[in-house]
Amino acid sequence: MKLNGTYHLLIYADDVNIFGGSVHTVKENADVLVVVSKESGLEVNADKTKYMVISRDQNAGRSHSMKIVNSSFERADEFKYLYLRTTLTNQNSIQEEIKSRLKSGNARCHSVQYLLSSSLLSKNLKIRIHKTLILPVVLYGCETWSLTLREECKLRVFENRMLRIIFGTKRNEVTREGKKLHNEEPIDLCCSPHIVRVIKSRRMRLAGYVARRGEGRGVYRVLVGRPERKRPTGETQA
Repeated sequence: MKLNGTYHLLIYADDVNIFGGSVHTVKENADVLVVVSKESGLEVNADKTKYMVISRDQNAGRSHSMKIVNSSFERADEFKYLYLRTTLTNQNSIQEEIKSRLKSGNARCHSVQYLLSSSLLSKNLKIRIHKTLILPVVLYGCETWSLTLREECKLRVFENRMLRIIFGTKRNEVTREGKKLHNEEPIDLCCSPHIVRVIKSRRMRLAGYVARRGEGRGVYRVLVGRPERKRPTGETQA
């Protein structure tokens, strides 16, 4: 990936990600990496190697194929980056990742629902269970999310549903009839920031941490760097 005139290679554990402005550029860089790796006795696992084109034009790159050293690689529209547990898509959209996070959160909630709905546990203990066992699953990697109003709404709906399970219905002091809590009431009873505010707070905390790393670190250059092209009309800036 070329940023501010410098090429960057992202390596995590035994995963290697190669970025380029075109399929041809990625192929050239991958060829070099394969040759250098062989000198160290390492080989590319063709079964686990894929390539993806991120473009506003969804037909971009479809006529190309990725073939390196007699191995042909599959093109993916999305894939799960296992080490970071993050879903990456060819539209660079966070929607699929949030959908996956909410699905995992629902599964975790189902596994402890007998605790959240138990009358033997206090509300404070149930909130601690929610914050300890459910929220971390949903908010994993949220520091990198660029939220739209639609995604914020989905997250708020999820949170309100969890809190309604914890607090149950609101009873009228006179008639003792149960009444469903309004959207803002569970948050007020919880006495803590709502989920969207937590995400934005974590993003700011990460930005501050990266800023303190100094100009010599690649992650800092990514934070303050600007793309080497003009932004097309109608494209929003993340």
